Amino acid sequence: MLQIYNTLSRSKQAFKPIEPGKVKMYVCGMTVYDFCHIGHARVMIVFDMVVRWLRASGYEVVYVRNITDIDDKIINRAVENGEPISALTQRFIDAMHADSDELGLMHPDHEPRATDYIAQMQGMIGRLIEKELAYQGEDGDVNFAVRLFPEYGRLSGKSLDELNAGERVAVGGGKRDPLDFVLWKSAKAEEPADTRWKSPWGEGRPGWHIECSAMSCDLLGEHFDIHGGGADLQFPHHENEIAQSEGALYGQDHKASDQPFVNYWMHNGHIRVNEEKMSKSLGNFFLIRDVLKNFDPEVLRFFMLRAHYRSPINYSDAQLEEARSGLVRLYTALAQVPLSDKAVDPHSPWAKRFADAMNDDFNTPEAIAALFDLASEVNRAQGDEKTLLANTLKGLAGALNFLQRDPTVFLQEGSRGNDAGLSAAAIEEQIAARVAAKQAKDFAKADLIRKTLLEQGIVLEDKPGGLTEWRRS
Repeated sequence: MLQIYNTLSRSKQAFKPIEPGKVKMYVCGMTVYDFCHIGHARVMIVFDMVVRWLRASGYEVVYVRNITDIDDKIINRAVENGEPISALTQRFIDAMHADSDELGLMHPDHEPRATDYIAQMQGMIGRLIEKELAYQGEDGDVNFAVRLFPEYGRLSGKSLDELNAGERVAVGGGKRDPLDFVLWKSAKAEEPADTRWKSPWGEGRPGWHIECSAMSCDLLGEHFDIHGGGADLQFPHHENEIAQSEGALYGQDHKASDQPFVNYWMHNGHIRVNEEKMSKSLGNFFLIRDVLKNFDPEVLRFFMLRAHYRSPINYSDAQLEEARSGLVRLYTALAQVPLSDKAVDPHSPWAKRFADAMNDDFNTPEAIAALFDLASEVNRAQGDEKTLLANTLKGLAGALNFLQRDPTVFLQEGSRGNDAGLSAAAIEEQIAARVAAKQAKDFAKADLIRKTLLEQGIVLEDKPGGLTEWRRS
């Protein structure tokens, strides 16, 4: 049975969907005012993996990932550029989709934009005001009264007095308490017309937190299975989501024993660069599109999933090169073996080991370790057994979106952006020269050609029948 680490309970729990055989999952997506970086890539890759495994396990999955298309940063960037909000956000939504497609990721089933759900957000805010969990301050903002919701702090595991307002929660003059957070932001006179909507509380726009509650409840219902996102969203964003969602549903008397907003909370770990958390303020972040100029998308996915999704990852080109070497080893095991798309026998010991790893809170490092061990068996096997094992390797890896390309094509492509590398035609010319040297019994020259190619990152493998295959190291 699948076990998921639930941030809310701080423990692994057996996964039991609300509706048998069906899973409803919401993941916090991107704020679209710039290109996506590798921190965004990790969120996309991790929850793409989760959805793939749930579906491979027989579940019908509804996957929702939102788009924040109204936000202070978006407004500031649009004003700086002198362009409408919608033009800015659409440009970066298109860029995000292009990055995701190049990474080979599935599209969510629903990708709601905040600006399409203003009415639902206002409805939820109205319910919170009716239940006296929200109030309008002197500055016109509508705020959630955190201390009136006794269960606040369950997700972060801290008492109210220990908690801070959070880096994205500005403490304004209209708040009764520093912990209170904005549900509806009153429009400022200098802000463009396309950043405000009419409401019972005056013109303005939604706060950041309320959008996810409104969109998830509208698309998945007021009680759903999984809510995911980066670890940095645990507090205050997800803490606030729980408070406003359960507050709107149940009011001030809500208890943890009542029906929760979400059953399982999942958070992926941070990306670190030189052992520091990646952030724009430190200037140590990398755009997805820049990384993919030099590394194959499958290499980036493999790099991300070699680590457990909850663990931090230290990013570097050296780590990506190591990931590429690992993929080369796996693809090498599949080279020159007849491959098919036939389903893997679920009773195979390899399939069981792989499934046991994935069912242990999506333990991709252990699942990938099983793939490496299986690749070693493929290399040792002969005949029909080799074919069977190789196809098992390809089939199991497919659950993680690996090893689905032609092995020879992958092995001969090498790293992207390596303009100084030998072309395929130049390599074939050297192989032909080596064959001619061997035929002339000039073995010293043949050995020199092999050595020279190896120094340039080209590995030659002599096969029966006088054939020579090559790959990039």
